[in-house]
Amino acid sequence: MRHETRSYEVFRPGKALAGSEWNDHIAAVIRVQRDTLNRSAATGLWKDTHETAYYVCDIVPSAKEAASAIRAHWGIENRAHYVRDGSFAEDASRIRKSPGIFARIRSFAVNILRFNHTQNVANTRYRVAIGGIDALRSIKFM
Repeated sequence: MRHETRSYEVFRPGKALAGSEWNDHIAAVIRVQRDTLNRSAATGLWKDTHETAYYVCDIVPSAKEAASAIRAHWGIENRAHYVRDGSFAEDASRIRKSPGIFARIRSFAVNILRFNHTQNVANTRYRVAIGGIDALRSIKFM
């Protein structure tokens, strides 16, 4: 069981960025504080965690607009990670040198398959793998 509360605050950086390369690009700093209570099924005890995240924005949104945009972003991020992990076993990868490069390659592959209107990435990967060169040639890249 889990209980979570979030608070969103929007700040203008003021003169804090004056003279820096960021001065013309950051209009607002958004602070998100999240308090979570997780109940352990094994012990019945609750564990409290606190997390603070910061986002920057080139416009000054209201706290409600910022909350909506951040939730939408995480929906996209979770969808992308879920597919990469489920179809490409990304979390089980033992690549330790430049793992970000391989994550981008996996994302690139998923985007190509989505461009081809793939409904099931894992199934399509399997079909292309056993279909040989003809199956690979049938994939559109542009």
